[in-house]
Amino acid sequence: QVQVAESGGGSVQPGGSLRLSCAASGRLSSAYTVTWYRQAPGNEREFVARIINGGRTDYTDSVKGRFTISRIRNTVYLQMNSLEPDDTAVYYCNVRWQSYDYWGQGTQVTVSS
Repeated sequence: QVQVAESGGGSVQPGGSLRLSCAASGRLSSAYTVTWYRQAPGNEREFVARIINGGRTDYTDSVKGRFTISRIRNTVYLQMNSLEPDDTAVYYCNVRWQSYDYWGQGTQVTVSS
């Protein structure tokens, strides 16, 4: 089986930084895509960032210049700088491998003064 584990969430003031981690484990090859999504209560799930086979990256416009996604072995990192209250949400990691989607449990990010 494939398991996905997220960590690194917490509470921070506006302008602060957090780094989220997404660790994938199990019987899977290194050729997979990892996507971060986020969802606040009452809102739809929103695409945040994606890294394809550990190479090409993509970001939603609202986080460009502030967030950076990267991968080292089987751990994907989302470095979040200059955080804003609108970034408050539960962040979910998705691993897509051989047409299957695997999800983490989510990690809470709260940005407030």
